[in-house]
Amino acid sequence: MKKLCFLLFLVSVSIFSQNSIEADKKAILEVLNAQETAWNNYDIETFMEGYWKSEELKFYGAGGVVKGWQSTLERYKKSYPTKAHFGNLRFVFNDVSPINEGAYSVMGEYHLTREVGNTNGIFMLILKKMNGEWKVIADTSAKVN
Repeated sequence: MKKLCFLLFLVSVSIFSQNSIEADKKAILEVLNAQETAWNNYDIETFMEGYWKSEELKFYGAGGVVKGWQSTLERYKKSYPTKAHFGNLRFVFNDVSPINEGAYSVMGEYHLTREVGNTNGIFMLILKKMNGEWKVIADTSAKVN
């Protein structure tokens, strides 16, 4: 009887864990899809709501490491100064995986269709759940075209 109870316990923990991971993945993708929508509405401030508003935020791109939420916002504004530079963004999510409880990595692609020339790239994000919300705490992005 003890073995059966233990087995049932393990099965229930496994099911709860899988449900929790699926709920986390869904919530994370909602944040990233909201960013995509904000970008396509030429709304950088709403786009930036997906990022951790902290000086500890890190963005790593072709220009090197940018530290801090405000510096990341300024980098986006400089790199994408007009609506024509923003264009239409489409994300492709290739992998969403837990790192540990409350933190996930997301690997994917971005595709920008723009008047000033299309561009595509890859990214890897680290998201952390803070105060009940998922936030990007680190972003590595690179163009591939």
